[in-house]
Parts: sequence; C-alpha cells; structure tokens
Amino acid sequence: MQVNSQKRIYTYLALGDSYTIGESIDVRRSWPVQLVNHVNKANYGFQIGDPKIIAKTGWTTQELKAAITEEMPSKNYDFVSLLIGVNNQYRGYPFEEYSKEFRSLLDIAVAHAGGNSDKVIVLSIPDYGFTPHGKPRREAITMDIDRYNVVNRKISDEYGIKYYDITQISRDGLKHTDLVAKDKLHPSSKQYTLWVDKILRDEGFLRLFDN
Repeated sequence: MQVNSQKRIYTYLALGDSYTIGESIDVRRSWPVQLVNHVNKANYGFQIGDPKIIAKTGWTTQELKAAITEEMPSKNYDFVSLLIGVNNQYRGYPFEEYSKEFRSLLDIAVAHAGGNSDKVIVLSIPDYGFTPHGKPRREAITMDIDRYNVVNRKISDEYGIKYYDITQISRDGLKHTDLVAKDKLHPSSKQYTLWVDKILRDEGFLRLFDN
C-alpha cells in the first residue's frame, strides 16, 4: 500500500472473525482493507497504514479474547474496530455469555486505542439467514441476530462508541445474490464495499482522526 509520507499515517487494529478477514474472498477485498484504501485514495489530509487484523473464521468472543492476549498488540493504536458474535449464535452458546464477553472485548478495544473510546467503532453482526446457506432457518437466525445486536448496540451506546448497523445491508443477500460470496454464506466484496460506503458517509467517522 502506497502512502504519502507528508501526511500523518494512523495505525489501525481490526478485531473480529470471518467477517473481518473476508472469508471466501481475497483478504484485500475485506472491509477493513477496503476502508483503508478508500480513505487513502481520498483527500482527507491523513492516511491509515495497513490494518493489523486479529480475526479468524469461526472465532467466538472467547476465542477472539484469547487471541488478543496471545498476540499482545500495542495499546497505542489510533483506531480500533470490533465486529464479533455470530459464532456464539451459531454454536448456540448462552446468550448471557455474549453480553458479558462483548463488554469485556469492548474494554480491550478501548485499551488498545490508548484508552480513548472515541477511537473505537463497532459494527453490527450481519444476518446470514439471508444467504442460501442460512435460508432454511432464516426466521430463527434473524431473531437471534437481532437479539445479539440489541446487546452490542446497547453496550456500545453506554461507552459512547460509534456503532454502524450493517445488518440491513446483509438482508439484501437473497434479493441481490452478488452480495453473497461463492460459499453461499459470507458477504461478497461488493457487500463489504457497501459497509465501507456507509461508514464513510458518516461525518463522525472522520472525526475519529482529529488531532
């Protein structure tokens, strides 16, 4: 990734699961990388370096927390994103467990943003019920995903952290099949582009990078 050395370069830590690494597509088309590329191509007066991604397909909140502890990333990132929870739902883990562990992960995200909650964003969990793989159980999946997203939004609001609801975009997956990857389960690069577009339309996002 080419960056202008005359502009400030911000550091970025992306925490999550398959939705953060871009399962079934080229990682260069994942939403964190697309976000960085869009910002760096725009004339914002700053740029973002290559994101440090701690994410893996299948990870639950517990597994993400363990991986962060193992990798011991810097606690001075300029910007941190968090998207986690679908695998807790998929495995049928106790709902109350997610609430407790999401709060803990948000504390960790803030800590790695230098203790500044203004430098953290949370994305809602996509609804895989609107994919060919999830369609047979769509109603149950959607009910669960809504419940999980109520929790992660409520906790994000408590922390004053910016929250982006990309779930509604994912719910176009059955109507617009090009929004789903070839595995018929994960988002396509086109869907991730729509997530990034939504984030960048929010003027508040750019204020995360105010000096």
